[in-house]
Amino acid sequence: MSVLESIILAIIEGLTEFLPVSSTGHIIIGSSVMGIADDPFTKVFTVAIQLGAILSVVVLYWKKFFQSFDFYFKLGVAFIPAALIGFLLNDYIDALLERIEVVGFMLIIGGVIFLFIDKVFEANEKNIDQRITYPVALKIGLFQCIAMIPGVSRSAATIIGGLTQKLNKKTAAEFSFFLAVPTMFAATAYKMLLFYKNGPGFSTNEINLLIIGNVVAFIVALIAIKSFISFLTKHGFKVFGYYRIVIGLVLLTLYYLGVDLAVV
Repeated sequence: MSVLESIILAIIEGLTEFLPVSSTGHIIIGSSVMGIADDPFTKVFTVAIQLGAILSVVVLYWKKFFQSFDFYFKLGVAFIPAALIGFLLNDYIDALLERIEVVGFMLIIGGVIFLFIDKVFEANEKNIDQRITYPVALKIGLFQCIAMIPGVSRSAATIIGGLTQKLNKKTAAEFSFFLAVPTMFAATAYKMLLFYKNGPGFSTNEINLLIIGNVVAFIVALIAIKSFISFLTKHGFKVFGYYRIVIGLVLLTLYYLGVDLAVV
């Protein structure tokens, strides 16, 4: 992997991790186009740079993270379902991650849902009480489990989960960002632990690439999160719906044409 390739992947990660468009699908396309998807380091790199994206949430919402212990307990409640299912069904989930056609179909299905979701939950924008209670946090956490199907998008699943609990778009999206911190940190830490346990370790060049990737992912994610909240409040989900459908069709077309696409 070159420095330029690491920057491109980090930009993709930073842009797509917190948007409801499936970072997995975009990483597959980006790494495959650059011809580095089969490189073992690429697989580790795309996991490790999630730390930079996670840090962007903490920096943007640092007051929230240091406001009260109640906030952490609610995140813990929301995190538990995905943690349990991820632990119990890890092998099955890993097998699904190898199914590129699953990613493509889930992108399209999610896109179609987004075409109508603004209308379905239109009344939520009038709700004044936007508190996240423990039952609401748990239900959003259950929705997050759906995102273990590759292509669904963790942010898409949790935002929709929030909408079903009568949260407005802004509040649902922000809680999705908060929930990403323990979820992504746990997933990243677990995969990095496996790499250190079974892998050869990092070379000096690879360490430099990881530093560059995390810095770029952090900066891009900061911009993406702030822009997304503003755009979502004004324009809703329909644009993301069309975009998901297009990306899903691109993936499926490449897959069925026999183009070598590797899952990272």
